[in-house]
Amino acid sequence: MAPFKVLYARPCRSLVCWIEVGDTTALGPDILLKTTEKIKLIRQRLFTAQSRQKSYADKQRRPLSFEVGDHVSLQVSPRKGMLRFRKNGKLSPRFIGPFEILDCVEEVAYRLALPPQLDRVHNVLLVSMLRKYNPDPSHILSWVDVDIDKDVSYKERPVQILDT
Repeated sequence: MAPFKVLYARPCRSLVCWIEVGDTTALGPDILLKTTEKIKLIRQRLFTAQSRQKSYADKQRRPLSFEVGDHVSLQVSPRKGMLRFRKNGKLSPRFIGPFEILDCVEEVAYRLALPPQLDRVHNVLLVSMLRKYNPDPSHILSWVDVDIDKDVSYKERPVQILDT
């Protein structure tokens, strides 16, 4: 006797023998025909569910590719609670830049021309950390010397005390 039948006092319903409780037992080619029909139905429903999930995921994806000479912004820190470039909390910038693309290392990795202040950051970055920069003539950038750690964060220190 099978262990399942001993525990539950009924035969196990599996894909090999998928019969309802109380049905008469089918023998021979009938059981094979019913089993293959059930397997086809299961495969069709799995395919429907997979295609539905794929359509949801494809709406979120957008293929990114850059050319040499394009300008991109760099994602600063994806971790929550980290201090990012002089601002704390919601108002801290998520992207800095623009930086020029020097070389396409792979389909999803690019080498950037980073300034000396970012010498601790590796200059080959994945597409997921980059965003296309749209040039704006009124956009004026001023770089200040910021000591950045390896995890793209920094500690804020006062420059001078003005009043007590």
